[in-house]
Amino acid sequence: MSSKELEPFKKRAELAEQEIEKLWKEFERLKGLEIPGECSSDNSEILKLRQENTKLKYRLTILKKFVDSLREKEKANNEDNSPKMLSIQEELEKIFLDGITEAFPDIVDPPVIISVSSKDPKFGDYQCNSAMSLSKLLSAQGKKVSPRDVANSIVEKVKSSKFIEKLEIAGPGFINIYLSREYAFSALTTLVQAGKVPPPYVEKKKIVVDFSSPNIAKEMHVGHLRSTIIGESISRLLEYLGHDVLRLNHVGDWGTQFGMLIAHLQDEFPNYLNVSPAISDLQSFYKQSKKRFDEDEEFKKRAYSCVVKLQAFDPDIKKAWEMICDVSRIEFEKLYKRLDVSIIERGESFYQKMMEKLVIELEKNNFLEEDEGRKIMWGDNDKKTGIPLTVVKSDGGFTYDTSDMACIKHRIEEEKADWVIYVTDGGQSVHFQTIESCAKRAGILNNNVKMDHVPFGVVLGEDKKKFKTRSGDTVKLLDLLDEGLKRALDKLKEKGRHQELTDEELKKAQESVAYGCIKYADLSHNRNHEYVFSFDKMLDDKGNTAVYLLYALTRIKSIARNANISREKIIEAIENTKISLEHEKEWKLGKILLRFPEILLKITKDLYLHPLCEYCYDVCCAFTEFYDKCYCVEKDKSGEIIKVNMGRILLTEATAIVLEQCFLLLGLKPVDRM
Repeated sequence: MSSKELEPFKKRAELAEQEIEKLWKEFERLKGLEIPGECSSDNSEILKLRQENTKLKYRLTILKKFVDSLREKEKANNEDNSPKMLSIQEELEKIFLDGITEAFPDIVDPPVIISVSSKDPKFGDYQCNSAMSLSKLLSAQGKKVSPRDVANSIVEKVKSSKFIEKLEIAGPGFINIYLSREYAFSALTTLVQAGKVPPPYVEKKKIVVDFSSPNIAKEMHVGHLRSTIIGESISRLLEYLGHDVLRLNHVGDWGTQFGMLIAHLQDEFPNYLNVSPAISDLQSFYKQSKKRFDEDEEFKKRAYSCVVKLQAFDPDIKKAWEMICDVSRIEFEKLYKRLDVSIIERGESFYQKMMEKLVIELEKNNFLEEDEGRKIMWGDNDKKTGIPLTVVKSDGGFTYDTSDMACIKHRIEEEKADWVIYVTDGGQSVHFQTIESCAKRAGILNNNVKMDHVPFGVVLGEDKKKFKTRSGDTVKLLDLLDEGLKRALDKLKEKGRHQELTDEELKKAQESVAYGCIKYADLSHNRNHEYVFSFDKMLDDKGNTAVYLLYALTRIKSIARNANISREKIIEAIENTKISLEHEKEWKLGKILLRFPEILLKITKDLYLHPLCEYCYDVCCAFTEFYDKCYCVEKDKSGEIIKVNMGRILLTEATAIVLEQCFLLLGLKPVDRM
């Protein structure tokens, strides 16, 4: 927001501060009135004064918050001169809150309900649906006002705005809001000039996102797919908005299983301290050690002994542990690279010493209870569920509960996180509720820090059962990606792309389609639901699929390229050519592009990513309608270009820029030729 654009807000803040001063004086006057304690509670004068007092306090709070928010925006503007794309819905909510408060000052905390209007343009672009609720609230105060009259009063008080072309009242009291084309020209011009979508303003936070979290010595499987993909996209979105995001991979690299792995390593590679063991198949190595652990009591005792030595950081045992972890890391990194995932490993071992200190603190403050040899902890409301945290096992060892309590303590106290997000399957919901409850009780988690668990459903096979191989084994993520590459190449060849693309272009297209379709199929579903994994559906080039969207963006970007219009020409044109928004299909596309910020801000509230996928599909469908009805480049019968509509070319450029940003957030990699 430029200094010029900020001027009206500064003026409004000054007026608000003057109003605050008046209200404060009135509040002090009312507070200072002597009200006899003996007076009856139904004394009308006293009740009236108390009601007035309450209203003034509420209005004072609202105005103070408003002034503080403007100061915060001005501060951010001074620190960051980059443009911001505004959320129209959020701006309309502020505008209508002011209008409703002025029209009905007696309503405390009035409902402000702004929604995107139906697809029929005669009902406007947005609607304010507050009139019905306000009518009921007024009725409860003994004032009979019809919803339509309420709507009229609101419209009278809503001040003119650069966002609003006009307001109309429809039906029983709906207020139809028509967007200003001038604002659209301005916002889309800024976008094209920048060559990227400026993010909307948000208050910056330090955020920890905990996702993926495989176990060392075990191959990543389809169960890790959702956590990895969802966590990566959430991190990308929050980083794009300007937050300081720490992406953490809380791998399982500690515990009993390492005792059996190390004992097996000692037997299989007795010279491991001098010669690095050639463990190529860690999964088989794990299965062998597990079989011995289950069947050989002597081996089991030695495995437990190795665990004790590991926890005491015995150098030889620690070296064996590091070797096993390194083999796993190499395999994990191959998968993360293919999926274009960036993450910092911080396993359970990192918190070992912290767990020891945590237990001492919890015992000192009497948070732990003895339970059949265990030490457990209850949160404030956990006795209703009957599930406490097991902080110390009967054998003195720690658990996932201990580790997760140490994690959240470190993330809040050392990492200074304002928001901690855990992306795991829905089966762990109760666990994280208990962690949150116990962390609050222990004073680790306070009201200044937000904690969210982002749960998701399981992946199903086409038989609607849990996704497994034909032999009944869990599907390995590596095998899934390889199959995706094979299917994507088959799809491209089926369409003859191998005859049109170079080998390098074909490889890029293959990887774009393969990994994109796997990611998008996951993200386009409501994460709480199960979904059926089907390559046939994923690779369909019709409907809301990655293939359709990737093809659409490639086609959109080719329009300017085929007309020999470079980025430099785009920049020249935007200085003296208006983006074309006159035709109904142009205007429809332009309005959808302007909704991008509000989609993102909605996702930050509930962390559901499928609305962004739906938005991408809406953009592509609106573009197809526009392109079918509005020529961008006119050619003669020989194919020679005879006319270019630069206003429409600029609209295609804006569309490509928005879609590219969406794809970046979703982890899709578009290519120039497909």
